[in-house]
Amino acid sequence: MSEYLYPINDILFSLRSVAKTDRLTPYIDDAVDGDLLDAILGEAGKLAEQVISPINASGDKEGSRVENGEVIEAKGFKEAFKAYSEGGWIGLSGDPKYGGQGLPSYVATAVNEGVQAANLAFSLCPLLSLGAIEAISLHASDELKDLYLPKMLAGEWAGTMNLTEPNAGSDLAAIACKAIPDRDAFRIKGQKIFITWGDHQMTDNIIHLVLARLPNAPEGVKGISLFIVPKFLLDDQGEPGQRNDVQVVSVEHKMGIHASPTCVMSFGDKEGAVGYLVGQENQGIKAMFTMMNNARQGVGLQGLAISERAYQQALAYALERKQGMNADRTERVAIIEHPDVLRMLMTMKSQIDAMRSLIYVAAVENDMSHFASGEDQKLAIARTALYTPIVKGWITEQAQEITSLAIQVHGGMGFIEETGVAQHARDARILPIYEGTNGIQAIDLIGRKLHSDKGAAMMSLLADIEAEVVEWQKSNVSDYAEKVRLVLEQAKAATQTCLTEMEKNPVIGTGLAYSYMMLMGYLIGAWLQVRALYAAQNDSKLDKEQRDSWEHSAAFYCDHVLPRAFGCSHSIMFGISTVDKLNRNAFNR
Repeated sequence: MSEYLYPINDILFSLRSVAKTDRLTPYIDDAVDGDLLDAILGEAGKLAEQVISPINASGDKEGSRVENGEVIEAKGFKEAFKAYSEGGWIGLSGDPKYGGQGLPSYVATAVNEGVQAANLAFSLCPLLSLGAIEAISLHASDELKDLYLPKMLAGEWAGTMNLTEPNAGSDLAAIACKAIPDRDAFRIKGQKIFITWGDHQMTDNIIHLVLARLPNAPEGVKGISLFIVPKFLLDDQGEPGQRNDVQVVSVEHKMGIHASPTCVMSFGDKEGAVGYLVGQENQGIKAMFTMMNNARQGVGLQGLAISERAYQQALAYALERKQGMNADRTERVAIIEHPDVLRMLMTMKSQIDAMRSLIYVAAVENDMSHFASGEDQKLAIARTALYTPIVKGWITEQAQEITSLAIQVHGGMGFIEETGVAQHARDARILPIYEGTNGIQAIDLIGRKLHSDKGAAMMSLLADIEAEVVEWQKSNVSDYAEKVRLVLEQAKAATQTCLTEMEKNPVIGTGLAYSYMMLMGYLIGAWLQVRALYAAQNDSKLDKEQRDSWEHSAAFYCDHVLPRAFGCSHSIMFGISTVDKLNRNAFNR
């Protein structure tokens, strides 16, 4: 089994040459983009490779368990989390007022790629904490921020996100958990399910963010409020004291991410769990979406990370596994000499390169939405919203193919758990499901993002792509630019079709949503692949092998992956009547 290697050179190139981190220099100190960035990511790579990766396979085998009402995590996880916290990694982009380092989020994204690839199950704990930190930072009172953020940014306390209930999955309007006023706090009563890292022993306290209903609250999502519910109530010194009325009932036995405890949580079995209102009454969905949007981009990053891990293992195996003869039938060769294995490996690599570019472009756009001002900020806010469902949906769909191909490269050995490659496919399978299924991401893209502004943000993005394509057509990447242009024209037409159908009948229009999301993913991936190639060919710091690698990747993507966009476009342009006729009777037997 190959060990994980943090791809620092690819990450730095994607950040600087594709995502163009220098866009932020007018707004923030650009020192982070020099030697400091190299140093930060170098240390992050060591943490991922030497501390977090070695407990990935063992954690998968051991899983977690409940003992005496407490979740016991896999061996080595507490020590790894301590190293992660003491290194200051969770507070990289946090507010300096509360102990964070105030760095752009793209730095934290680059660090988290390594953490997630090294051990996806482990990485979910800091991911949920980061989402909770952001929600508290943006919506809680100053008093609550002062109490909770310093310890959370230091990694001494973890955070969770409690939305789902037995009868309220993606339909949050059905939430039944209650919040009863009790002097300056509330008593929370109800059950939540599928709570990632809902309990563990890695931190001194766990800060649950819980959606619940106040008495006489309006029905539906307009009557939901958000509450901080700590595992341990704080004493007069702000330290964990009395145990709150919060209890883990059980942990789920899952297909993958075995070492990440997915908990059934009970709030208020006795007197009621003490909770504190975050933001305004009945405005919980607004605050929770802060966590969810943070997590959705984080899940897209997980798709990239697990794909990179699977690709590294497949490549290492292909280089060492001898099977079959060379073309001259004179000697046995490693399987990487066989054209079909090369096809699979480059299918993996070219998509990973495109996925990574999108991740970091979206991260820099997110930073622009916070640090920039005026029209630049407005554009960045709209662009970040547009990218989020594509990052989550398209990238995690690609992760299914890539982790499956990693098994295929291994042949029969890939189906054997000892090789470890099957774990990546099992772990990756949750990604299109949680934080809003990919069908929900697609509907979000075509509804909230495309339809709500009559396509303004999307047409702005397509115009930016077209401007670069025109520039490239005058350069030595003109052949690739033409292939992007052809799909771009399809995307423009598909966008207009989707807008028209959403106006006529949104229910039918959403039947086109998945194809539209995938179309935009393939197009953006190609756009950024050619941008990367164009930058590589003009980067004197890269050697010939590196430039050749980017050319192979871009060429393969444009010839073998990008054509899938035409199928998506065809489904949109010509599949409306089919979608219109579909109903439950279509499945009678």
